Amino acid sequence: MNRTEALDMVRDSISRVIPDADVAALGPDDAFRDALEMDSLDFLSFVEVLSERSGVRIEDEDTTRLSTLSGSADFLVSHTQ
Repeated sequence: MNRTEALDMVRDSISRVIPDADVAALGPDDAFRDALEMDSLDFLSFVEVLSERSGVRIEDEDTTRLSTLSGSADFLVSHTQ
């Protein structure tokens, strides 16, 4: 998976959890929880959707890397090559 595909997957995964989220307005380093008012359950759902869609197993210790678009995309690219 390349970076563009990873970013698209992250944005789409967020949209599946928070349908009215303005993912296009997210900056690469904006924290999801702050920018989208994402609560813990929403974040957990996002991680589950992202894992299912990407086929990448996401461990608890990996979730800190998934708090921004850049971090999530980097994580996916590094785990799908």
